[in-house]
Amino acid sequence: MTGLRPLQATELANLARLHGICFADAWSETMLAELLASPGVFGILADGGEGFVLVRAIAGEAEILSIGVIPDHRRKRIGRALLSAAAVEARRRGAERLYLEVASDNGPALALYRQAGFAKVGQRAGYYRRAAGTVAAEILAMDLSEDEGRESLEGGIRGPEVQ
Repeated sequence: MTGLRPLQATELANLARLHGICFADAWSETMLAELLASPGVFGILADGGEGFVLVRAIAGEAEILSIGVIPDHRRKRIGRALLSAAAVEARRRGAERLYLEVASDNGPALALYRQAGFAKVGQRAGYYRRAAGTVAAEILAMDLSEDEGRESLEGGIRGPEVQ
């Protein structure tokens, strides 16, 4: 990974392709376009196309809507870099807390989020569908207040302001 940059509106086809590689229930280009047209939504891409994060920051709170790293590039700190950049940009946009939901059976993602400073604040039973049934969604949050000084907020993205 060479770096991170803001997602541009012209990259929706690529984003839909990446989402499809990362998730079985991929979001279409149309769905992504509608999402990115919503107030406060922004995206960040890894320069080499290894991953992405989509975030909504509005009214003092932010939520990671989707984050993915393509399988061949996982466990190379790309997810952590995307999380950090999302947190920095959300804080810049006035968010004091950053939320996300993750399947309770997704051990690698849970470990990443906890290492980045997220803590469990709730749970949604039977939220994610699996072949053998459903699993709960863990609701996690991270404080983005200026005085926290979290290591996970160091860095950021380069390039023009995230749209």
